[in-house]
Amino acid sequence: MKNANNNMQLDGIDKKILRALMKDARTPILEIARGVGISGAAIHQRLRKLEKSGLISGSKFMINPKVLGYTTMAYIGIYLDKAMSNPEAVKQLKQIPEVLECHYTTGNWSIFIKVLCKDNEHLMQVLNKDIQSISGISRTETFISLNQQLDRQIEI
Repeated sequence: MKNANNNMQLDGIDKKILRALMKDARTPILEIARGVGISGAAIHQRLRKLEKSGLISGSKFMINPKVLGYTTMAYIGIYLDKAMSNPEAVKQLKQIPEVLECHYTTGNWSIFIKVLCKDNEHLMQVLNKDIQSISGISRTETFISLNQQLDRQIEI
């Protein structure tokens, strides 16, 4: 299951199962079993093993934000006045629904976030009213995504 480096080792059957579910998590287990050539019960056992290992965790539906009117994706580098502000700033960023991701980073910024807004005006409101008003944030640097060119998971 795991090698000496503590990395998960997958056999060919595991990879086929994962590829099918990554393509469409709603693929019926029996359909996967027919394609792989093993029983549905064996597929269930392997999935339980993969979940227990921590490699996979559940499944989810992906919502197309454009259908809901969210068209402006931005990445914001956040400068903090001191590193001790990190936990409190992140706690407050979690309260802003437009913040989709939050990362501690090396380099120029202390925190790097991904934000989804309806338009540029909405982004400006979120920046001015919500993000820049957080205690400990000294300034921000914003990059608006013009068009996402790639969206994928790691290859199996």
